[in-house]
Amino acid sequence: MTSGQPVRIETERLILDAHTIDDFEPLAAMWEEPEVVKFITGRPSTAQESWMRLLRYGGLWPLLGYGFWAVREKQSGRFVGDIGFADFHRQIEPPITGVPEAGWVLATWAHGRGFASEALGAALSWLDGRTSIGRSVCLISPDNKVSIRLAERHGYLKSTTVRFAGEDTLLYERSRSFFGSKGDSSMTVAL
Repeated sequence: MTSGQPVRIETERLILDAHTIDDFEPLAAMWEEPEVVKFITGRPSTAQESWMRLLRYGGLWPLLGYGFWAVREKQSGRFVGDIGFADFHRQIEPPITGVPEAGWVLATWAHGRGFASEALGAALSWLDGRTSIGRSVCLISPDNKVSIRLAERHGYLKSTTVRFAGEDTLLYERSRSFFGSKGDSSMTVAL
């Protein structure tokens, strides 16, 4: 199920598309923001770590057939953040290797504007259309109430608490059947 490149998805206000070299500076700036990394790594990323992240995003699609999109504001083209799915081969129990793990991160200027919900809804609608993928998971810090609400709003249910990176982390799961006929019909996908 490999496709090489992410499909372009447009919503009312956003475009989800492949990361480009032009995304590096705003991506690196976003990952330096303490508020952004507070519940992810707990420390700002270096430029090298952000560069490696950008390269990793590009490598997911040809290997897995899914990956992360760069999220941009449709009207201005401004970089909003990253959203998508990966298989990072996390060493946790229960294992989630082989299951798409959802992740999202937005620049602080974009917080509180509904962009995360709009982008996640579009990404999940796309994932739900992949007949070979029946479920996805996400890992969320128990203190990240905003991401917990977002995940639950989009059908993720708490499965268990796992030990990840030395911390207790919530494992959420979502079945493709959650939305059924209620999928996001306000998006367009360009193949």
